[in-house]
Amino acid sequence: MRLLIQKIVAIGGGEIGRPKEGGGFHPIETTLIDKEIIKISNKKKPKVLFLPTASSDSSGYVSVVENYFKKKLGCKVDSLLLVKQNYSFKEIKEKILSSDIIYVGGGNTLKMLKIWKKFGVDKLLEKAREKGIVLSGLSAGAICWFKLGNSDSRKFKNKEADYIKLKCLNFIPALLCPHFNKEKDREISLKKMMKKTSGVAIALDNCAALEVIGDKARLIASKQSAGGYKIFWLKNKFKKEELVKNKWIDLAELVKKV
Repeated sequence: MRLLIQKIVAIGGGEIGRPKEGGGFHPIETTLIDKEIIKISNKKKPKVLFLPTASSDSSGYVSVVENYFKKKLGCKVDSLLLVKQNYSFKEIKEKILSSDIIYVGGGNTLKMLKIWKKFGVDKLLEKAREKGIVLSGLSAGAICWFKLGNSDSRKFKNKEADYIKLKCLNFIPALLCPHFNKEKDREISLKKMMKKTSGVAIALDNCAALEVIGDKARLIASKQSAGGYKIFWLKNKFKKEELVKNKWIDLAELVKKV
């Protein structure tokens, strides 16, 4: 495993103030985690670049995220709208590599990764990682940093479709499963998926995140009840181990079957 100055915060899920269908707004749930993202940027007023690709650049989502990071958390915020706007590669590169924090939104992970590859964003995110730019995000924006993901991408067209195993950016050598406590069939799907997958999975509840700094990792949460788990099969036995919050461990140890 290459040792880098990488900084990654992958969030299992949670609300940041989206409008409700019947009026009003969902509660903001991930502030403690988002403040940690800002803290590790080592900037007082960091430049946050929002990538809403997985939601097809939803204008409502962009407004909520920009408002949240700007007004509530005191950041400078920009968005990279790969679906709705046309940029040159030079413009995309400038936006990504001049940011202090990259925050990737939720939605269709499979669609997002295809669009990223088309525009060379996957390679630019690797460069951002090597520069020590904070890589973060929620749901699809958490899955993308891992080698593999347990994804609901097929469900956007067919609600009855199964979860699928996606190949992602492989910055963290494990499989990620988000929304572990919110979607009942996630655990069943993950158990079946890991039977055919070498290595381990990290399962994150909403309001829980895996923070990776260099070659160390820890579980953090914005709700006391939110947890994270290391999941794998060993000698034909299913293993599910709860991660200890706020305890730094070697990343190599976390992704090892022990």
